[in-house]
Amino acid sequence: MKKMMWILLLTLALSCSFASFAFAAEPLGQEAKKFIGLTCGLVIAIAALGGAIGQGIAISKGLEGIARNPEAQPKIFIPMILGLALIESLVIYALVISIMLYGKL
Repeated sequence: MKKMMWILLLTLALSCSFASFAFAAEPLGQEAKKFIGLTCGLVIAIAALGGAIGQGIAISKGLEGIARNPEAQPKIFIPMILGLALIESLVIYALVISIMLYGKL
């Protein structure tokens, strides 16, 4: 688990450093365009993976809670749906950032 966290942090740091090319004031060279393209792919892939894992865990725990206590279904279901919407909004935000970076190519 600790090794996976370090890999994720390294990937995020590299993505952020590559994304800094996109917001530079001078015209972009061919090398910077390669990094921006790579960053666009990494951003959306990491966001989709994280969102899918988060939604899977949220639904699993929500259904487990409803199965254990069916009377609590209204108290569990609405916050679970709200949480899923917030997770999905983060993935859409990553898509918007990726499109903005792609627009710099």
